[in-house]
Amino acid sequence: MTLEEINGQENTMENTDRVQSAGAALEELLIAAKKQDYLTVGVYESAKVMNVDPDSVAFCVLATDEEYEGDIALQIHFTLIQAFCFDNDINVVRVNDIERLADLVGAEESGEPKDAHCILVTSPSANPWKDPALDTLSLFCEESRSAYDWVPSITLPER
Repeated sequence: MTLEEINGQENTMENTDRVQSAGAALEELLIAAKKQDYLTVGVYESAKVMNVDPDSVAFCVLATDEEYEGDIALQIHFTLIQAFCFDNDINVVRVNDIERLADLVGAEESGEPKDAHCILVTSPSANPWKDPALDTLSLFCEESRSAYDWVPSITLPER
């Protein structure tokens, strides 16, 4: 085994640990933000918040799965949301388990699952919300950008 192969294995293991840690932090952040009523769930609802008060957005989660991969309208929305996030220095990640995200953020009063394709964690501008999970995710996004992964993917922990 060459030195490059050993370093490659170590980097893969480190990357797996980073993604798992980020997944746990994301789950923790979403649960805490839901308790504080700091979540905006849904593509259109998120677009409204971004248009009205972009300074209140602390973090963005874009979610899809195989069923929605070919949805051109959704991909266009994602592109626009990502561009907005980049322009406003908002960290954004992708998650490939929309059902799990919908479970975390709850359901509508009608019992229907929420549109969890886009989830914003917001924070009042006057009194910014601090959370260790948000700090962990910010560091994860910063490290990913330094490796030219502009919208990193996160895997949520198994239940």
